[in-house]
Amino acid sequence: MKNLFTLLFLLTSLTVFSKSGPTIRGNIFDDKVVAVPYATVLLQKSADTTMVKADISDENGAFSFDDIPLGTYFIAVTYIGYTELLSMSFDYDGKSDHRVDDLIIREQVEELSEVVVKSSRPIVEVHPDKTVFNVDGSVNAVGNTALELLRKSPGVVVDNNENLLLQGKNGVQIYIDGRKSPLSATDLANYLKTLQSTEIDAIEIITNPSAKYDAEGNAGIINIRLKKDQNLGFNGSLNAGYRYGKNSKYNGSASLNYREKKFNSFGSYNLFTGDNVNEFFLYREQGGNSYDQINHNNNGNNSNGFRFGTDYFINKKSTVGILINGNIDDHQSSSNSNTNIANLGDRVIDSFLVASNLIDQNRDNVNFNLNYAYNGEKDKSLNFDLDYGLFRNRSTSFQPNRYVAADGEATLFERTFSNVTPTDIDIYTAKIDYETNLWGGKLGVGAKISMVKTDNTLDNFDIVDGQPVKNEDRSNNFVYEENVNAAYTTWQKQLSEKVDFSVGLRMEHTHSMGDLSSTQANMDEEVERDYVNLFPSAGITWQASENNSWRLGYSRRIDRPSYQDLNPFEFQLDELTYQRGNPFLNPQYSNSYSLTHTYKYTLNSSLSYTVIKDVFTQITDAVDDRAATLTNINLAEQTNLALTVSYPFAVAKWWNVYATATAYRLHNEANIDGKIIDLNANAFNFYGQNTFMLPKGFKAELSGWYNAPTLWGNWVTNSQYDVSLGISKNFWNDAATFKISLSDLFYTNGWGGESQFGNLYMRGGGTWESRQIRMNFTYMFGNKQVKGARIRKTGMEDEQGRIKSGD
Repeated sequence: MKNLFTLLFLLTSLTVFSKSGPTIRGNIFDDKVVAVPYATVLLQKSADTTMVKADISDENGAFSFDDIPLGTYFIAVTYIGYTELLSMSFDYDGKSDHRVDDLIIREQVEELSEVVVKSSRPIVEVHPDKTVFNVDGSVNAVGNTALELLRKSPGVVVDNNENLLLQGKNGVQIYIDGRKSPLSATDLANYLKTLQSTEIDAIEIITNPSAKYDAEGNAGIINIRLKKDQNLGFNGSLNAGYRYGKNSKYNGSASLNYREKKFNSFGSYNLFTGDNVNEFFLYREQGGNSYDQINHNNNGNNSNGFRFGTDYFINKKSTVGILINGNIDDHQSSSNSNTNIANLGDRVIDSFLVASNLIDQNRDNVNFNLNYAYNGEKDKSLNFDLDYGLFRNRSTSFQPNRYVAADGEATLFERTFSNVTPTDIDIYTAKIDYETNLWGGKLGVGAKISMVKTDNTLDNFDIVDGQPVKNEDRSNNFVYEENVNAAYTTWQKQLSEKVDFSVGLRMEHTHSMGDLSSTQANMDEEVERDYVNLFPSAGITWQASENNSWRLGYSRRIDRPSYQDLNPFEFQLDELTYQRGNPFLNPQYSNSYSLTHTYKYTLNSSLSYTVIKDVFTQITDAVDDRAATLTNINLAEQTNLALTVSYPFAVAKWWNVYATATAYRLHNEANIDGKIIDLNANAFNFYGQNTFMLPKGFKAELSGWYNAPTLWGNWVTNSQYDVSLGISKNFWNDAATFKISLSDLFYTNGWGGESQFGNLYMRGGGTWESRQIRMNFTYMFGNKQVKGARIRKTGMEDEQGRIKSGD
């Protein structure tokens, strides 16, 4: 490892001083011969208008393009309030510097009699390497949370436990503004449910990340881009929303941005409050008895999110910035369940289990980032991040269980217990990324160090005569420490006018230690691991013709277990149901291959094949003749063959359509103590969206999605679908927008499935407040020429998706 980092340092040092190619440069002025800063400048091929490179003019109106090959080009300049400028074509020899004549842009002049043409981003943009869902342009996104928006995203499935699957594969990593979320499972789902659509600009779906990204996530990466101001001076926005299903829910947010020549400060605050209701049933046959459970849950959330930062521009090339963001969440939930217990022989109910669970939980997550960015000439860039993240979870639960005779009156016996489960997680990371032109292409190198410590405590109490008595046999403390050191290199080169090639290699060294402290004898008291992995990636793109392009890609990736899933102790959910961690849970490794075809930059088809070794999944298994446990295990192998087709098109000038469908075949295989899992599923999902531009400035939207039956661990799930309708209107010179929508018109967004594992048979299903009326009002104010806060990634891009609460 030491030798690898030494080599990386030497390589970085050499490339910093390497000579780069010539430059095309110029200046932009307005019709008063005043320099125009922050204009968007595009260098395009004259033959087919293909964009070669983009730049933003500096404070003196200057722009430059480095290392451009021989060819004939023109320049396009756009700036808010000015007419787009297209320069004359010019020939460039690719060997010497070339200066373009000064470009003069002219202010737009609008007359009342003129027709105003407004541009808007498409709802979905399809690229060879990723798909972008532009949330801000969607009417039916109003009032949705981030988790609900992911249900609408191409190729994404949210299962009944709110786990994410992409093209039928688990192990999806969620990034927020290029930075991996510090939460997973329950807490990740709860956080995404507090993140409102009004805060989200777009969702990027990256199925084959390069070696530059952390190797975590066999299914790929979903990056949620939050809104950034694109204006100069001072500006901001206010937002208020309301939605109703079975309970009222409220959300609001405010953002401010102020930019001067030497610094940019920005901040935002959002809040959510409301109750959510869901219901589910669970039927199982075990040990000669049947257990038929009906459960009603009410979850109340009060969430506050914040994001504050400042960037200081040292000079034109260097920027230093600080960023603080976090989420403070108070969560209360109550559940009430009734389980009929009957003999399978005569099906006569002999008793009932009446149980409830009251949970009071506080979840706090705060992250700090210090960043230095250098963007020099000749496409040299250096980025350095220092990060610290903390996660604090304080949870208490009270769980009475009462067995009632078949007459429904007489109490047979009672057991009541409570839990206190504090969790502390601290994450430290440092990373560096460097890019430069080298060997006729672009070389990237980087390194990262991360250290994580998680401290989980479970204090279990039996309630005796109304007083808590600590149960030492069911209490424990689990401390997990992990250190990951990583280094990578990537290289990309334009082999010819039609062929582009990229290759990368990432190496990660992992050392971890899990230590269980408990009075109960346990073989799993200490588990230590040390391993090194290599993760190659490669891709080649061929522009076969003006309308057809092909991309072949490969990547190897890893998924490490969440920290809580490694805790070997049992968490009692109710009298007959337990959840147990697995300290011997291995990482899962995937090899993914993909072939993508794009026609006319719109119709995108992708065929992928993935083999996952030691895939971990949650299964339900029998403990004895009465109880069942939920635990995570490694399956022997999962194979996934998927075909995805996406196509945005216009039926008429006022009617745009986006449609995407993914068909895939899953095979789960395992042998667990003689219990065989050998399941196959041919499944698909579909998402379609119709956008209608109506008179008087109204916009309407009709959208829907469908998920066919598929596999989840040892479960075979049922189909789901959803149809939603919405309408929006801009007013006050487009400074304000009002949106209203109705989701899940036919109330079909419920879940269901069944499982046969050994002698345990189960089936279940449930519903939630999926049908809601949603209203949202947004108002933007201030100078509309402010350039927004820079979008930057921080260092905690691998560790933050593996945190679970202790409830």
